[in-house]
Amino acid sequence: AGDAKAAGGGTAQLAASSANRGKFVECHASTAFKGALREVLENPSVAALIADTKAAAEVRALDDFFETLADRPDRALYGPAHVLAAHDMLAIESLLIVDSVFRSKDANERRRWAQTVDEVRGAGGKTHVFSAAHASGEQLWELTGVAATLRFPLPDLVDAELPPPQF
Repeated sequence: AGDAKAAGGGTAQLAASSANRGKFVECHASTAFKGALREVLENPSVAALIADTKAAAEVRALDDFFETLADRPDRALYGPAHVLAAHDMLAIESLLIVDSVFRSKDANERRRWAQTVDEVRGAGGKTHVFSAAHASGEQLWELTGVAATLRFPLPDLVDAELPPPQF
């Protein structure tokens, strides 16, 4: 009886796969490991297909941040202390944050980041909450988990040695 159930379930899965066949995309990746996901998402043909998805917006936001960091380093910063200091000056144009900061054991830290996201949105800034399970979220997490591009240059803040924030 168990084998019949398993066979029936397999048929249902096959039918579902066939029905969604148009949603599958075939493309090349240089490796079969998780890091190749970013490579696939940056492929122009895949990018065109997923242009309106959250994952594509995250990849674009992270690329924009790294581009700003390279071209105009006084308008991009990362790390909790620097991001919160820029927020206090209402300087954040785009906030990038990994969802795992909202799962911190410290309730005050979770509250502070949630408040920061709300306030950046309220001030007309963009916020991007990255999934820690996604390749772009992992890349942001390696960079401290929070980053921001700024409305105006803050060279003194970018170069400042700030103590860790007290939540």
